[in-house]
Amino acid sequence: MAAGGGGDGALPDLSRYVVSRPVYNEPTFQEENERKLVVPKTLRERVQKTCSCSRRKAIQVTKTLFPILEWLPKYRVKEWLISDIISGVSTGLVATLQGLAYALLVAVPVGYGLYSAFFPILTYFFLGTSRHISVGPFPVVSLMVGSVVLSMAPDEKFHMVSSNMTGLNQTVIDIASRDAERVIIASTITFLVGILQLVFGFLQIGFIVRYLADPLVGGFTTAAAFQVFVSQLKIVLNVPTQNYNGVLSIIYTLIDIFKNIGQTNIADLIAGLLTIVICMVVKEINDRFRHKIPVPIPIEVIVTIVAAGISYGVDLEKKYNAGIVKSIPSGFLPPEPPAVSMFGDMIASAFSIAIVAYAIAVSVGKVYATKYDYAIDGNQEFIAFGISNIFSGAFSCFVATTALSRTAVQESTGGKTQIAGIISAGIVLIAIVALGKLLEPLQKSVLAAVVIANLKGMFMQIFDVPRLWRQSKADAMIWVFTCIASIILGLDLGLLAGLVFALLTVVLRGKGVNLVVEPEGVKILKFSSPIFYANIDGLRSSIKSTVGFDAMRVYNKRLKALRKIQKLIKKGKLKATKNGIISDSGRTNEAFEFDEDPEDPEDLDVPTREVEIQVDWNAELPVKVNVPKVSLHSLIFDFGAVSFMDVVAVRVMKTIVKEFERIDVRVYIASHLAHYQNTGPLCIFDDSIQKDMFFLTVHDAVLHIQNQSMQRDIQDPIFEKISLMQESKEPIEFTETNQNEELDVQEEVCFTLVQSIRIPHAPPPAFIKW
Repeated sequence: MAAGGGGDGALPDLSRYVVSRPVYNEPTFQEENERKLVVPKTLRERVQKTCSCSRRKAIQVTKTLFPILEWLPKYRVKEWLISDIISGVSTGLVATLQGLAYALLVAVPVGYGLYSAFFPILTYFFLGTSRHISVGPFPVVSLMVGSVVLSMAPDEKFHMVSSNMTGLNQTVIDIASRDAERVIIASTITFLVGILQLVFGFLQIGFIVRYLADPLVGGFTTAAAFQVFVSQLKIVLNVPTQNYNGVLSIIYTLIDIFKNIGQTNIADLIAGLLTIVICMVVKEINDRFRHKIPVPIPIEVIVTIVAAGISYGVDLEKKYNAGIVKSIPSGFLPPEPPAVSMFGDMIASAFSIAIVAYAIAVSVGKVYATKYDYAIDGNQEFIAFGISNIFSGAFSCFVATTALSRTAVQESTGGKTQIAGIISAGIVLIAIVALGKLLEPLQKSVLAAVVIANLKGMFMQIFDVPRLWRQSKADAMIWVFTCIASIILGLDLGLLAGLVFALLTVVLRGKGVNLVVEPEGVKILKFSSPIFYANIDGLRSSIKSTVGFDAMRVYNKRLKALRKIQKLIKKGKLKATKNGIISDSGRTNEAFEFDEDPEDPEDLDVPTREVEIQVDWNAELPVKVNVPKVSLHSLIFDFGAVSFMDVVAVRVMKTIVKEFERIDVRVYIASHLAHYQNTGPLCIFDDSIQKDMFFLTVHDAVLHIQNQSMQRDIQDPIFEKISLMQESKEPIEFTETNQNEELDVQEEVCFTLVQSIRIPHAPPPAFIKW
């Protein structure tokens, strides 16, 4: 209730409040608040609900599978059509050039890049939920596909012997057979990627992209940009290199490039450098003056047309041996089925390509969805890209996703919906049918330079590292590790290594505990993550280091001390009374109260009896045993941030609680969730862990401890009762315990100790038999 407020009409003080309620542990809270019983639905009921059909549900499902039915009827023709046409034409020109360029990354003839820029748009238009992304090739994904193509169809596989004019035999590459094989491999892996994405979509596991954190994606795409740069550098220089794949492939490629740098084709180098400089300068102008320029300058298109004209006019191929495109087929090839026999050899790579392609598309799509206030359905995007890649794979395409630069062009030129995307596909169609022959004189170095110029955005991510380091060193390390691993190991293994490293940092960061301000003798530990099999051992070690002692070791040391005390008592060197232990010379151990009425030594011969004595374990003992000091009497576990515990964690937590309880450190659990208290495998209650250990908040637990302490202080601190006399001539059997043993075995010796809590200072008693 609000505090303040008087009878004189003064306004109440609303800057503070006072709450008065009882201290709640689990039993008292359940007494006052009845839990609402939720009866879970049976499997049959859930299946019936899922499989039930109505007209409204059928329409909803249809609109979910075909989002075009949702947005197309709402299309504003007068407001949006002109903008979409302008955007579609601009994007189509860029897509045409990027399709040709990215085909070089896949190691297939450049004409197949035009197919890959056309077919995926047709299906995404009906199935996609993003209104702004431009579907088609992307350099990172194209390079990943190309690595599979080169590994399965290297040049060495297509060597053949031919005779020249002098009659000498020489080894040459059967280019026609090689290119045909590579096209089949590229289209097959595209088909397989589509199948995987479609399965992921129907299984509703679009959440999988969440495990690709931004630092991981940043490091991976930067490494991919470096890989792309090296792969295109050899084309710009037009130097011969072997096709490497796998671990250290980029290093071997660089070695070959520098080894053959003397064979650089000057015409290709000049054309490539000019293209890179001009494209980057004009792109910078487009970025800086985007608010003043109504339509970005399509510099790639302009440069390509000019370069093709110069190459044709000067005849660069014959005069300077420049590498040109040579042949771009007109029209379309008939659809072909995939080579199913290859699926087994490429399934692992297809999995990583499917995830990366999806993650890139969804990440870019969400940026524009947030900007224009609409939603992206992650699972539907999996289905849309899955069907698009299956459809495209049948027409000799390679994997489609989206390209950042191309999407930026589509949005910045006024694109409102996927109408712009379908118009861009129409521009690519014109290039396939009619304009392909005009681009045949184009130098490959120009296309490679276009690819390099579009890598600027990915290379600029390097400047994210200092910012990440200031914000989170772990995230910065994920970025750097993923980048280096992807460069050295290759993109597929590098991505896997980065993902494992990222998950490892999560486990390491989540294994610890946080401390808060606590009363004397009380330690409060806040668990800041779920507790499960992967972090429970590290968390257990963190608890030991936080409290400053090992409860198991303390227990064993106390048993060892009691064993030695028993031996001294049997030898008559010590006497035990309810108030302490007396040495044979009458010198009182400082750890105990002075015994005003010491027993006669002759009493040692009487039948064995059990006397309850108080042992102050933090004081000096009459035996030479180094028993660790324990300054705690209460330990509070704050479970407020623990969203779940698995079976392993529950079992280990029970063990931890029992270990502390045996050395008279009372354990309390606060701010807990109820789902691991009930019956079943996650039930944490047993004979030693009762419901009164659980408290609603940490403050409830602290107040309970302080209340118990006050009640203890009122009582006589001297242990006043003597236990029942027991006749026995057998000596005490003390057994040290091992951490690997179960607690039930360890507790066989617990009858030698009385488990009594003294809050805050009362020491625990121990039974000594003699």
